[in-house]
Amino acid sequence: MNKQIIKLFAFIVVLFGVLVGFTSYWSVFDAKALKEQNANKRPLFEQQQVHRGRILTADGTVIAVSKPEGHGANLRYERHYPQGSLFGHPIGYSFMEYGDSEFEQYHNAELVGEESEFSSILDELTGRNREGNDIVTNLDTEAQRVALSELQAAGFGAVVAIEPSTGAIKVMTSNAPYDPNRYPTESKKLNLNKAETPMVNRATQGLKPPGSTFKVVTAAAGLEDGVITPETAFDAPSPLDVEGVPLENDFNESFSGISLDFALTNSVNTWFAQLGEKLGQDKLFSMMEKFGFNSTPPIDLPTDQVNASGVYEEGKTLGRNAAVDVGRVAIGQERLLATPLQMAMVAAAIANGGKLMKPQIWNRVIDPDGRTVKHLDPSQYSQPVSAKTAAELTTAMEGVVREGTGTRAAIPGIQVAGKTGTAETPGNEVCGGGEDENQAWFMGFAPAEDPKIAIVATVECTPEFGGDVAAPIFARVAETLLNGE
Repeated sequence: MNKQIIKLFAFIVVLFGVLVGFTSYWSVFDAKALKEQNANKRPLFEQQQVHRGRILTADGTVIAVSKPEGHGANLRYERHYPQGSLFGHPIGYSFMEYGDSEFEQYHNAELVGEESEFSSILDELTGRNREGNDIVTNLDTEAQRVALSELQAAGFGAVVAIEPSTGAIKVMTSNAPYDPNRYPTESKKLNLNKAETPMVNRATQGLKPPGSTFKVVTAAAGLEDGVITPETAFDAPSPLDVEGVPLENDFNESFSGISLDFALTNSVNTWFAQLGEKLGQDKLFSMMEKFGFNSTPPIDLPTDQVNASGVYEEGKTLGRNAAVDVGRVAIGQERLLATPLQMAMVAAAIANGGKLMKPQIWNRVIDPDGRTVKHLDPSQYSQPVSAKTAAELTTAMEGVVREGTGTRAAIPGIQVAGKTGTAETPGNEVCGGGEDENQAWFMGFAPAEDPKIAIVATVECTPEFGGDVAAPIFARVAETLLNGE
């Protein structure tokens, strides 16, 4: 054969291979990236023709369902949310004109039966109508209802409940809520509501000063690094000079020779500020990072709808080499901001013997034939502290509820471990700019001796303290979950 013909043939083969390669990349391998572009509406039109799978709670309550509208070539499926605003967060919405959000967005591939582009192409070739999979979540309907009701009575805020041994999210609610059914007709109004910010999932996006709940992280660092033992005692005068600025305890009370249990039970600021300074920034930030601070929590929600917790400056978290007042970071002040999800992860790790499990909303995926095709396999995210340290922290946290600032979190017949927090937020424009507004917190777990649930409750814009307004919410949600077993 003529050499020129052979070369031409080889050249054509190479060009054909390049063409196939690029076509495959664009249509198959890079299809996910193309679909994530807001300007690319074609996938949304296609998905409206697919019977999107249902989303259900752990007890089978339907959260989201698609209903057919029209006939023949005009057949479309419209998303409906039977529970209204109860699960607006964290489930989100899915509509052709507006895209999707939160859980609906993260699990879109399973819900439309499109986990693989190759299977989608096969469906088209065989003429089979694609049908989505159902997803059963870990969410508890009654506990979610109780949490939202309690929040609405108390003020804006959030509740997160995690099963410590698995990371299963049992409750995630945010007040103010929104009804996803109304999003297509009220999207502009909802997004422009700056007073209530209903489109913000406060559980995962609400960065607030954690106040004294963070003292548990400081104590964890001190115990793990051997800076203190549960018996280590030192004075906690008030006021105390910290970084050139006086720091006071509640009622300006001074203490002599107190150890961890007393300091945590009575939330003694100057004791923990001194511990923070003894630890130093590197050790404290290292412990924070083990609990998940400075990273986006590994939950099954879009990363742009989940905020990282940490010490913030100009919208970014600061690293361990930044200039910070470590004594005030140690008591949950300075520029430290945390989401309820992050603080729930702290509580869950201590409850689980020091092991932090990856928090997940989903539990299993069921195909159109009723078969479970995927099931949550709990996985460990990190181990912030040893089992010994977790046990020592639990003992101290039991004292908070038994005789300290968190007595209103007590549950009859059940031992509770927890920590209150009250961060002063005067002048907060969201709250109206007043001088008596706090960010009130309670985080804890129960039963303390064999933890089944870890819960964080927080209320913003309140004149009350964490032990007064957030602790009772914890107790009501915990009772609901524990009694439902």
